[in-house]
This record gives sequence, C-alpha cells and structure tokens, in this order.
Amino acid sequence: QVQLVESGGGLVQTGGSLRLSCAASGIIFSIRAMGWYRRAPGKQRESVASITSGGITNYADSVKGRFTISRDNAKNTVYLQMNSVKPEDTAVYYCRTEPGITSGGYWGQGTQVTVSS
Repeated sequence: QVQLVESGGGLVQTGGSLRLSCAASGIIFSIRAMGWYRRAPGKQRESVASITSGGITNYADSVKGRFTISRDNAKNTVYLQMNSVKPEDTAVYYCRTEPGITSGGYWGQGTQVTVSS
C-alpha cells in the first residue's frame, strides 16, 4: 500500500528554522509530483509548495523566499526546509503525492509545527 510518513515537526521560535521530511513507499517515487500542504486550526487546508518529477518547484506567496521544497529520489523522500518562520506558519503539515493520469493522490498523517512569538 501507499504510505507517506512525515517527520521533523516541533516547536520553534519566530525567525527560527525547521526541516520537515516525508518518506514515501508503495509508489514509483521518481515519476511522481509531490507537495506539502498545511492546515491551521479552524482553517481550510492549503497548498504550501510542490515539486514535479523534473524538479520544478512552486510556492504559496506566503512562504516564497522562506521555504524550500526538495526531493531525494534515492531515498524516496521529499523535504520542506522552513526558514525565518512566523507564527502564522503554525499548522499541521501534510505530505502528498499529487494525482496523475493513472493514479490518485495520497496523503500522509501530518506533523505539527508550532511557531512561538
């Protein structure tokens, strides 16, 4: 079965850094686009960043210049480097395999990120 396991969340101060990891199994990772999403309490889940199989990235305006998405196909892992974090970055962060022509998307369980003032 498809499995996505996020890790690296925790408590960090405003201006600090955190690196999230998502280890994938059950898919041919190298040909799948991947994404990071987040959901704050009382809010809708939103897209944070995505990366195609070819390494093309896209970011939400709110995180541009601060977050970096990357992937290591040898490890079947996608990362989200979070720098200069702000309180509004507080949320549960989810990893996703983006849907393709012949396959649907899959979600991880999420990892909590809390940014203190």
